[in-house]
Amino acid sequence: MTLTLSVKKIDFDPQVSQLHINGTVSEENKHVKIGSYHTLDLELHRNFTLTKQEWDSISLERLDKACNPTKRAEIGAVVLQEGLANVCLITDYMTSLQQRIEIHIPRKRKENVTDYQKNKGINKFYETVMQAMLRSFDFKNLKVILIASSGFVGEGLIKYIFNEAIKVDNKGLLQSRPKFLQLHCSSGHMHSLNEVLNSPSVSAKLIDTKFAQETMALNRFYKTLHNNETKAWYGIKEVFLAAERGAIETLLISDMLFRSNDVNERRRYVKLVETVKQNGGKVLIFSSLHESGHQLNQLSGIAAILTFPINIDVNDE
Repeated sequence: MTLTLSVKKIDFDPQVSQLHINGTVSEENKHVKIGSYHTLDLELHRNFTLTKQEWDSISLERLDKACNPTKRAEIGAVVLQEGLANVCLITDYMTSLQQRIEIHIPRKRKENVTDYQKNKGINKFYETVMQAMLRSFDFKNLKVILIASSGFVGEGLIKYIFNEAIKVDNKGLLQSRPKFLQLHCSSGHMHSLNEVLNSPSVSAKLIDTKFAQETMALNRFYKTLHNNETKAWYGIKEVFLAAERGAIETLLISDMLFRSNDVNERRRYVKLVETVKQNGGKVLIFSSLHESGHQLNQLSGIAAILTFPINIDVNDE
């Protein structure tokens, strides 16, 4: 059965990579009435046709990048502490929590390093994390695999993984050893992932990825704002005025703004992006599903680093 819906609402579930579509039936079908409400779940490998009255340049560019695997960069990451681990996959457009692991690890009062390494609880924890990684990560195509922990838990996990890989002769995993990067973080909770991704050693590994470019641009914006506030502006009115003066070197804009229900508002942002590019500026469209995108959304979803300082009075718009 083929259904044609006029989409009213969408909701994306990153945990299962599924898009929930709500809308009204717009073409006659013997099974459902025109105008009746229906819900569809679109998931990986399920074909569908998307039709719009008007395709803007931003939508076409993002579709092209999302559909072309050669234009995507992926990162595997595990942030952990004793008994807690978050296994994540990072793409150009989102940070997806693949699995959260919590296991109680019983400890003896007096336990030396050797006792700790033989602790059945910690080895069970390592095994569970390793299995989650094997299910979630495509080790061949990942650029880097980040293992970040407080203490020495991350080091222990890496040793466990490759000892087990040698035992079973897992060549794919053994060949991926150079991609593993061990780092320190404050805890095994998800918020520590941003702390890890901002570290210089990680930035150097990910310099050519969209995510790293977003993170570095946002950090540069904050630094410019601190050192010379007339060369860094945020807010819708302020950034539009800066664009009118041809002053924008780098535009930071959230994908959230292109999802407005107001078509004219979306067109304004598309026109802004095109204007900045025509004037020789750089445009970075931040994903709201990344931590850097969350931070930009707190600044109204739009900011700019300028080529020259300007004073802006929004009352004189």
